[in-house]
Formats: sequence, C-alpha cells, structure tokens
Amino acid sequence: MAALTHSDLPKLTLLSKGKVRDIYATSEPDQLLFVASDRISAYDVILKNGIPRKGKLLTEISLFWFQKLAHIIPNHFITANIDEMPIEVREYREQLEGRAMLVKKAQVVPLEAIVRGYLTGSAWSEYKKSGTVHGIPLAPGLVESQKLPEPLFTPSTKAEQGSHDENISPEKAAALIGEELYAKISAAALALYSSASDYAHDRGLILADTKFEFGLQNGELLLIDELLTPDSSRYWPLEGYVAGKSQPSFDKQYLRDWLVGAGFKKGLEAGPEGTTDGWVIDEKVVQGTQQRYEEVVAMLTQ
Repeated sequence: MAALTHSDLPKLTLLSKGKVRDIYATSEPDQLLFVASDRISAYDVILKNGIPRKGKLLTEISLFWFQKLAHIIPNHFITANIDEMPIEVREYREQLEGRAMLVKKAQVVPLEAIVRGYLTGSAWSEYKKSGTVHGIPLAPGLVESQKLPEPLFTPSTKAEQGSHDENISPEKAAALIGEELYAKISAAALALYSSASDYAHDRGLILADTKFEFGLQNGELLLIDELLTPDSSRYWPLEGYVAGKSQPSFDKQYLRDWLVGAGFKKGLEAGPEGTTDGWVIDEKVVQGTQQRYEEVVAMLTQ
C-alpha cells in the first residue's frame, strides 16, 4: 500500500499544508476540513517518503482521545463521518475515508503546550547541563527517563514551517500570550496529561510527555489539532521500564535515532548531500515506524 503524502482535493481551497495535515476551507465558514496525510517529520523536517496508513492511525488515536477527554475541555472536533460533511467534501470520499475530520474554525494560540511526566529528550539534555528544564530548577541527582515528582508544563514557541520550535520559560510564555490565557492553558494541559497518563498506564503504556495545541473560538478555549498521537507524544512500554537509561518507544524516536545514525543534524535538512531531494527513509524504518504506531492504537483501544 502506497503512502498518501499529499492530498488532492482540487475543488476545495487549500488553506495550509503542515508537517502532516492539509487544512481546507469548506462551504461552512466556521468549519474546516483536516486531512491527515501519511507524511512524517522529525526534528521539524518533513521526510521525503511517508508511512503507509499513518494518517488513518493518527486520526483514529485523536478521535479516541477527543471523545475520552471531552469532559476536561471542549475540543474542535465535529465529525469524521464523510456523510455528515459538506457536500463538496463527499466527492473525495475514497481519498478521505478514515483520515479526515471536520472541525470548528479557531484562532490558533501561538504556543506549543508541552507536558512532561518523565525526564527525557530535550528536557534531559538541558537538565544535564544546568539542572533545569525550560529554566525550571529541578532537584539534583535525577537520572534519564526518571519519573518527575509532578508533571511539568513546559511551553515552546510554535514555529513556522521549516523553522524549529524553541523551548521557552513559563514566564516568557505568559508574556507572549497573556497571563490569564497562559494559566488556563497550563491547567488544562496538566489535567489532560494526568488523565491520559493514568489511562495509558493501565494499558501497559507510559506517556512520558506530550504536546497539546489550543485555539480560541468566540472567546472559548478549545483543544485543537491532533491529540496524544505518537507524532505529538512519547509512549514507552511499561513492561521493562527502568529509569537511568533511554527507553524503547512507540513514537517517532525510532525514526529520529535512524536519522541521527544516518548523519542528520540541523543544517542538513536538504539531505546528507545537500540536495533538494531531502531525506528518504529506509524501507525497514518505514515498516518499523508503522508497526509502532499500530501497536499504540491496539494497546489504547483494547
């Protein structure tokens, strides 16, 4: 099965093309069509080839969590049923089935709302250097992959396409979007993480960290974009977890590790030879990444 790396809906107006999702206008001015492609990115770089069925797996996971966590905060989801979408969308049923969501149009808050429950990734790198995470001091003597005493809300900037997100302090984030909105987002993100983490743990998964995105519609704060997918979250198997080392993962870390081993570093986004072809994922890595995404779906929905 070939990967769908680009949607093709010529009768609809394409508003934006993100790292994974293509966003279209609809005949309903307050509704948008989100299409999850099979594109995959790592280190904010879109890889040339995709992961077959990835967009459908992401959509399935997001739909699951939007429903499960709706009691915490309203979200932008309207329907994933093509028959319930505007008539101009239904024409593309074959292409969209399983990978499209009709959502409420919202003003995106320019902040990546990251919650970390374990010391890993860029947080671990910063802690080793300064004993802090996003400028927040932590106790000395912590080790890699250790569970934090309390989950941390650690915001970052929301980068434009082709740029890199930047970790920022809570104080800088509050100054960026306003203290009142920052407080609402922080509280919502921590509540979402705690509920999802407990649920995942009961099903053999550790939710090490995750990224939420929020928007405003008529002054109401909404949870938007994707939710708790392997693209936006770091999932580890609970079985075999031992702090003090890196963990096997069900997320994009498998792909990141391959990229680094193949010579990727910032500044080489066009590929190892600096060509316009970009980075092409090895077929074994394609299959391994797909398998990890499928395992997350199976474990969460069992």
